[in-house]
Amino acid sequence: MTVYGIDVPVRNSPVLDPAFVPIGAFNAAFLKTAEKPVGVAVERADGQMASVRTFLHGTADMRDADRYYVERLVKTLLWTKGGFRVIVSGDRDAYEWLKAAYADDGARAFDARFMAGVYERPFEVLWSDELPEAKDAPQRVGGSLDGCRIGFDAGGSDRKVSAVIDGESVYSEEVVWFPKTNADPDYHYDGIVAALKSAAAHLPRVDAVGVSSAGIYINNRTMVASLFHQVPKELFDAKVKDIYIRAITDTFGDVPYAVVNDGDVSALAGMMSLGEGNVLGIAMGTSEAVGYVDAEGRITGWLNELAFVPVDAARGAMRDEWSGDIGCGVKYFSQDGVIKLAPRAGIELRESLSPAEKLKAVQRLMEADSLAAAQVYDSIGTYLGHTLAYYYGLYGMRHVLLLGRVMSGKGGDRILAEARRVLRDEYPAVADKFLPALPDEKFRRVGQSAAAASLPTLK
Repeated sequence: MTVYGIDVPVRNSPVLDPAFVPIGAFNAAFLKTAEKPVGVAVERADGQMASVRTFLHGTADMRDADRYYVERLVKTLLWTKGGFRVIVSGDRDAYEWLKAAYADDGARAFDARFMAGVYERPFEVLWSDELPEAKDAPQRVGGSLDGCRIGFDAGGSDRKVSAVIDGESVYSEEVVWFPKTNADPDYHYDGIVAALKSAAAHLPRVDAVGVSSAGIYINNRTMVASLFHQVPKELFDAKVKDIYIRAITDTFGDVPYAVVNDGDVSALAGMMSLGEGNVLGIAMGTSEAVGYVDAEGRITGWLNELAFVPVDAARGAMRDEWSGDIGCGVKYFSQDGVIKLAPRAGIELRESLSPAEKLKAVQRLMEADSLAAAQVYDSIGTYLGHTLAYYYGLYGMRHVLLLGRVMSGKGGDRILAEARRVLRDEYPAVADKFLPALPDEKFRRVGQSAAAASLPTLK
């Protein structure tokens, strides 16, 4: 395959998407002939920095390839690590191109606005003669089992809470709620407090509270979260940013607490069940939700929003309606990926069905051993095999836990088997470096809300 003048060899193509160009394979082919040094860094909260030194071609005939490569690199850094400032060195054309792309009217305006909101700082692209060095500040959270704890897991369709004493769950409940469609933040606050009080009724005292919630959280504050999608901005700023802090302190006073992205808590639960860290958790459901715990069992503070990270370099890759970008993970590793591929396999899905119902329709076919449904899941498995090799370059993970509705049933087994096959065949150098797997019963026993309970450290 040839993309932007770069010949990209691909041995394993998805049966339902032969035009797929793995971004990792494109990058590797691009760098074989690139010799001009360039550096990009992305700064996030508290002076933390992601920094990459790489190469471009720097010639007129390769300008399109250079611009595509560096723009995809910066986007990947932003959505894996997070940041409000991009710093470029070594190539003025790359700098000018990125500055235009992330302007208010640029191709990546969505990304710039999103990051500005997360970090509450204006987004900017700067030139520097010297590239800053990388700086991280991982924090050890989770795995604390002592005392009387509450773990709260805020999902989009239900909320779960557990009361835990010295690591043993003594009570848990699951309550249906509708946070994504409710514009009144008091509805969310009242639901959180009701769950906390319900768990507290089964404890002699409350020593700590941990929260697992979809979204981006910095210093326990809600920066972006789909659970509060309908809440107007003024109310979000006034009542949602500190909603978990208020709910906990209003209910229990000055107790230790921690609020962490649900993907990171999934990875933490995986670490607790596996007995070691360096775990990447990927949940394929409504979107692609990801969390990571490093080799020392620490949460990194990275965004890990891989739904927005490019995985397909094909010019005709599918477009994400929210960000307006193409080729990003959400359209490959979620129910959207299944819905995209089903018609190509000859599966007709009624437009009147919701996305979740469309996924269930394909799952029923797979359980009945439909060849068409098998092609859907095999294609996702091929996507995944290529992409896991790329993710390994970003994380260096030892374990990959594959979670979510898309991975359930026979379809999930086919995805995993095909991903492993592609890794062995096309990426033998990394195929044995990490272990992709489905969660076992031990992981399921840990549970998201119980893992959340282990987040805070007692005073």
